[in-house]
Formats: sequence, structure tokens, C-alpha cells
Amino acid sequence: MTAVEFLFDFGSPNAYLAHQVIPHIEKRTGARFEYTPVLLGGIFKATGNRPPMQAFAEVPSKMAYERLEMERFIKRHAVAFAFNPFFPVNTLSLMRMAVAAKAEGNLPRYMEAVFRGMWIEPKKMDDPEVAKAALAASGLDPALYERGQAHEIKAKLAANTEAAVARGVFGIPSFFVGAELFFGKDRLRDVEEAIVAAG
Repeated sequence: MTAVEFLFDFGSPNAYLAHQVIPHIEKRTGARFEYTPVLLGGIFKATGNRPPMQAFAEVPSKMAYERLEMERFIKRHAVAFAFNPFFPVNTLSLMRMAVAAKAEGNLPRYMEAVFRGMWIEPKKMDDPEVAKAALAASGLDPALYERGQAHEIKAKLAANTEAAVARGVFGIPSFFVGAELFFGKDRLRDVEEAIVAAG
């Protein structure tokens, strides 16, 4: 089976929405997505890209259309979603914890807890105490926060981010089917078609 990879950052609402659809693609295709934590802020800095709210701040009709497309996606896929009133949230510590959770074999549970705290029951997840409380409420060890501060974890997140940029990534969510890059939740159909074509 061709390698399929999902590069994500919790700060992207579109990464959350894509995450909700990926299980259906896996079920239909038999593929398994490898989740890779990266730092969106680092990608923006390295590529000169900017968040849509900044890039299109002077094009109100563009932002209105983006919101409409998001609403259509949410309705189409029946996804629970609530915009985080604390957006933008600094996700550095959250993404470091994602690297630690993946190393410990606990990334899926961790992701569900953080995505819930970001985009279902929104909280100020860049507050360490709020993040720890969200982990504890989901049955996870709050000490993961401290483990995420280890030098090797910080280095791994930086390496993931640098590698993503080197492969052409400029934003999140991004996907690779083999070596082919796809960007955005609206490319999930293309991702699925590429998986099927790769056999």
C-alpha cells in the first residue's frame, strides 16, 4: 500500500475537519494515514505564507466565501464544530506534546482530547493549566505537558517542520500520497483518488 501521510497542527480548523473525514477514507480504501505533527507557525515563517485571516484581510468577500465553504463542509460531513473564541491559539506546546504522545504510542487519544478542546468544546488551550485539565478530563496524563518540553521532543518537532517545508509544504492541512503533495481539506477527494490509483 502506498504511504499516505497527514501533516497537521491543532491550530488549523481545517486540519480538525480533515481529521474527521480521514477515517471514512481509510475505511473505503484500506489505507492508513500516518499522522505527522508539524508547527504551522514555523511553516509560515519559512515559506513567507500567512494565515488567510491576514492574507485576505482586505478582501472581505474572499473571507466570507471561505466561511461559506467551511459551513458546507461541516454540513456535508456532519461534523461537530465550534469556532474557538481564543483563536489564534499558540500551539507550540500542544504540538510538542503531540510528538511526545506519538513516541509513546498514544497519539490517537491525545489528538481526540486536544481537537475537542480546540474545535468542539473550545478552550484557551495555550494556557498550560487549561491544557493539562483537558488531558486529565480525557483520562490522559497531564505530565505529558512536561514530557513535551524534553530537548529531543523539541528537536523532533523542528525536524518534522523543516522536512515538511523541504518537501514543498506551505500550509496545513497537507497530505502526501507517496511523494505527491495535496493541500487543504477540499483536496481530500483527490487524496482518495490518488490512493485508489496507487493501488
